Amino acid sequence: MPIFAVHYTYTEATAAERTTNRPEHRGWLNALVDAGTVLTSGPYADGSGALLLFRAEDKPSLEQLLTEDPFAKLGLIEDVRVVEWLPVMGAFSA
Repeated sequence: MPIFAVHYTYTEATAAERTTNRPEHRGWLNALVDAGTVLTSGPYADGSGALLLFRAEDKPSLEQLLTEDPFAKLGLIEDVRVVEWLPVMGAFSA
């Protein structure tokens, strides 16, 4: 199954709301980790966004899934970039 790198972009204007809603966001992600859909995720150190690695059938189905993220439902993500990723070595390679 393909792996996708998802890049979230955040703005300072939504920082307080993201902090308030982070437990729901991380709960959603943890359920997807348990299901094998999310491989890993985490924010960028500078607070500008986050990187999430997903396994998904295809890009459209993943983009639909991302609409269920509590951050997305609350409009706390400025931009989302989804790119299929082909790891050739290391922990995520086939």
